[in-house]
Amino acid sequence: MLSAEEWGIVALSLKVGGVAVLATLPVAFALAWLLARYRFPGRVVLDALVHLPLVLPPVVTGWLLLIAFGPFGPVGRSLESWFGVSLMFRWTGAALAAAIMALPLMVRAMRLSIEGIDRRFEGAARTLGAGRWHAFRTISLPLALPGILAALVLGFARSIGEFGATITFVSNIPGETRTLPLAIYSALQVPGGEMMVTRLALLSVALSLGALILSEWLVRRTGAGRTQRGD
Repeated sequence: MLSAEEWGIVALSLKVGGVAVLATLPVAFALAWLLARYRFPGRVVLDALVHLPLVLPPVVTGWLLLIAFGPFGPVGRSLESWFGVSLMFRWTGAALAAAIMALPLMVRAMRLSIEGIDRRFEGAARTLGAGRWHAFRTISLPLALPGILAALVLGFARSIGEFGATITFVSNIPGETRTLPLAIYSALQVPGGEMMVTRLALLSVALSLGALILSEWLVRRTGAGRTQRGD
């Protein structure tokens, strides 16, 4: 059984992960579409920047976020002066760190799905009088849906497991930024915290495993639905 404190940690982790992937989805899809469909100067550089969080130490990513979104950073100072918004030591900052770390996985999953679309279907729709937006909405987007669903679930799993960038950027504040990985780390530092570590670690494994199973199920269900319709 989880204590009230542990349930609060779980709820915060789910909120941070959910906000992170929903906020990242349009950006990730636009980047995936751009990288999959277009050739332009600087494309290799953009691709490298998108995937940089995968190879950088998460602490470095958190440090860069601190420089950019901190109270004296260019973005953080602007948000504070124009909108009165601060991401430092807030759960929204944890969501931003999780979103940055999840972005490469989401872009990768959607890009592979987009690259697998047979563009002859789109061409046929255009020759039959469909506009560019109509062809995208009725042909391209449904065919890319498995990759989008997989990206959402994988991004969520990555978000709730984020540690290094989060603790560097927004610290480890109970009730505000202490998500599951940070709570496990904190419990490890306390004598007698082994039981809490065990409960939260098992819960983390269950959530991650459930996300992977859900991702596979959604992809298979979407593919089966298209097969039955004869798409």
